[in-house]
Amino acid sequence: MSKTDLDKAFEEAVQRVNEHTKPFPADTLLKLYAYYKKATNDYGKPRSKKPIINAFKTNALFQVQNISPKKAKKKYIELVNNYFLYRK
Repeated sequence: MSKTDLDKAFEEAVQRVNEHTKPFPADTLLKLYAYYKKATNDYGKPRSKKPIINAFKTNALFQVQNISPKKAKKKYIELVNNYFLYRK
């Protein structure tokens, strides 16, 4: 998969998540958050008003700190595809 193909697949996966109207399970949502942040090189701190949510988000980011943005995109796409595959 070339970078262009990967970027396109990633953008399509993000759009799919954004258009989904039902809530995601918390563990899936945290993984999506962490992979997205890593894939887009967004290193800002979590900004929830609830400290416990920030702690979970920070932990999720910590778990993906040693993967590349390219791998984060692939993991994000894989997670989205698997999530929707089992929800049909």
